[in-house]
Amino acid sequence: MAAAATLVVFEVFSFTAGAVAQYPGFSLASSNIHAVVGNPCGLANKVLVETDPNASMMQPLVGDQFSTFTNGARGFVPNGVGDVMSPDEQEETSSIAKSFGDKSGTGESATQTGGAPLPYGLDAATTPELGTYGEEQPADLVTGWYRLPAQHDRSDIVSIAAAGRIQAVGPNNGYVGGEPVEIEYGSTDSPTSAHALGRVTPIDIGPAPSWRNLRVPLDRIPATANVIRIVAKDHNLDPQRWVALTPPRIPKTHTLNDLVGSKQPVLLDWAVGLQFPCQRPFDHKDGIAQVPGWRILPNRLGAADTTMWESHAGGGPLGWSQQLLRSQTLATYLAFDWDQDWGELQRLAPIDPSAVPATPAVTQETHSGMWSPGHIYTW
Repeated sequence: MAAAATLVVFEVFSFTAGAVAQYPGFSLASSNIHAVVGNPCGLANKVLVETDPNASMMQPLVGDQFSTFTNGARGFVPNGVGDVMSPDEQEETSSIAKSFGDKSGTGESATQTGGAPLPYGLDAATTPELGTYGEEQPADLVTGWYRLPAQHDRSDIVSIAAAGRIQAVGPNNGYVGGEPVEIEYGSTDSPTSAHALGRVTPIDIGPAPSWRNLRVPLDRIPATANVIRIVAKDHNLDPQRWVALTPPRIPKTHTLNDLVGSKQPVLLDWAVGLQFPCQRPFDHKDGIAQVPGWRILPNRLGAADTTMWESHAGGGPLGWSQQLLRSQTLATYLAFDWDQDWGELQRLAPIDPSAVPATPAVTQETHSGMWSPGHIYTW
């Protein structure tokens, strides 16, 4: 009896300590407490979604987006992007991008000069992109300066859509090897010039070399700084060691719960279902599945399993949805836990927008328990 009581006390203490350590971020304990007091939506209230990253672009101190980003480049060239498929996506059954027949995993059009697509809905017409893939010389990049928001707005992050192998801070403050990419912060000397004060290494939750968002919490940048720029280099001539970058953003976000809500049909991977109780799984009626408008996946390791289970080979819903729908991965973040790979949110849209759903003909028949429609054939 005493041993059981001790075990219960230890478990409750551990549960509480975890919640305190992760506060104000998400934890199972805080989620359960919120549910008891009438806010049961769990992780959906902590996942932040950047619905329009083009509106989140930081403004240059001088010049336009393209000149500010590209004028300080040597060896960083437009469309210098290699294969962005990560190692866990090499097999058909575990490819998140291939699960909906979209090789880029983004559903986006190519960049201005016809190269690799930009991720997350970034507009190639207004978003410069530079990379080192295919270059046979050392590459360096020092962008122009971008204005930081006012100090009282610095509760969020700087985000940079990037691909390749990048030296960064990984999950749980681990080290990620690769080519150096840093945020240099500074202070303006005049309306058109600034001087550097220091640098900070971004967080990279991976996986490399896929497109993902590097993050720098704004509270890591001193209050005396009012501008930032990107400083990067790639002096490694190994063709697999390339870097691709886009300009910095201050994400304008909505919670997943506000965006998806509880009425739209969702393809909820089984690994995340319990953490999104307010999102509605797509219906089945009369043997016909409702077409989902969203898919919520777990983190990369978990998504490899759920995608395989839900695939055509596994007899799951991806077997028919990939024939109908194209996916677009949205930029998402876990509030106050910027280094956590919480999972992925995909917006699903018809491949053929003009397709009209068929109207099923449903009939009802009543039969006795002894009724037989005919012989059962065996092979």
